Amino acid sequence: MKPEFTPNYQKPDAPGVAMNFDNTVSLYQRVGPETTFDEAAREAFRLVKEAQDKYPNWPRVFYLDIEGHKGDQRGYDADFFEFQQEFWFATIAHFVTAFETPLVGALMNPELQRNDIPDELSINLPDSEDDA
Repeated sequence: MKPEFTPNYQKPDAPGVAMNFDNTVSLYQRVGPETTFDEAAREAFRLVKEAQDKYPNWPRVFYLDIEGHKGDQRGYDADFFEFQQEFWFATIAHFVTAFETPLVGALMNPELQRNDIPDELSINLPDSEDDA
């Protein structure tokens, strides 16, 4: 049976990994206007990995802010709509108990947080010349 757990949301003041008073770990990532999809994905993964290494199996709450990257897909350019919609749910969401992103707001993971984080992230991005 899944234990009842509702984290007390505490967004850190600065990006990184922080332990909270309620024995949860906050992860905070700020994506800037010049940040690429690849850089943002690698940083999100790095934060999850760091949190697991420092605080093994503790409940993790991930906060994401995105500056810039404005576009026509619910307010975001194609890369950062995909980052929040496809990449986030396929890759990051499994490894946290809860998260907050600009696109979807705050959500609880309906499953138990996974702690079997791979050693590295492999991203296959299409070659921009082939897309033209």
